[in-house]
Amino acid sequence: MGVGGWTFEPWRGVFYPGDLPKRRELEYMSARLRTIEINSTYYGSQKPETFRKWAAETPEGFVFAVKGSRFCTNRKVLAEAGESISRFFAQGVLEMGDKLGPVLWQFANTKKFDQADFGAFLDLLPRKLDDRAIRHCVEVRHDSFRDPAFAALLRQHEIPVVFADHNVYPALADVTGDFVYARLQTGSDDIETAYSPADLKTWAGRLIDWAEGGRPADLPCADPAHRPVAKPREVFAFIIHEGKVRAPAGAMALGRLCGKA
Repeated sequence: MGVGGWTFEPWRGVFYPGDLPKRRELEYMSARLRTIEINSTYYGSQKPETFRKWAAETPEGFVFAVKGSRFCTNRKVLAEAGESISRFFAQGVLEMGDKLGPVLWQFANTKKFDQADFGAFLDLLPRKLDDRAIRHCVEVRHDSFRDPAFAALLRQHEIPVVFADHNVYPALADVTGDFVYARLQTGSDDIETAYSPADLKTWAGRLIDWAEGGRPADLPCADPAHRPVAKPREVFAFIIHEGKVRAPAGAMALGRLCGKA
């Protein structure tokens, strides 16, 4: 379980101790959560030494999810993203070593499903770099992706679709790859754990269902008729609600319910 980022001033005195040096925030958070989604890579590039530093400050077994550059996904013709994708990986992402988890490719809510063009984008995503396997997932935000053809395209490429628990974006619980990625975005800072105890219990059941090889029966899919192969899967879940002050507490509580504390 994880959250988005680790630098957020309102967390000080709520999640982080008020006297914790800011340079130790990543160390503190990674000792309590299993993953963090890095958002800064979406907006701009980083230096190789920055990726190495982040990896060095986290414990063994911890992984980062890294958001792919917006210059790859925010374009009219996705098939023309090859150079931008190469530039994204050339910035030093692989310096994270075993701490590199999935790469999340996020698309704007105005981007509609075009089977040929989206398929061409998926073809551009590298599956291996420097003998290291690279895992990808995609987050789509337009209702046109509620299409069995979209789920079939992802299954063909063995790339997961991100499940978004969001008030507006489409929720797609299809299992299309060998891991599951969920972003839980409807929490509230009025609740100590972002989601209520009852909602966290419900989400824990869904995440366990995914992990054990199933698919939550109460969540919508682009292709509800397709049944995934029943086999264990790694599940990445992030609490990333708008205020996000209570996100770390929610992620820790959810982890305990899933037996991942």
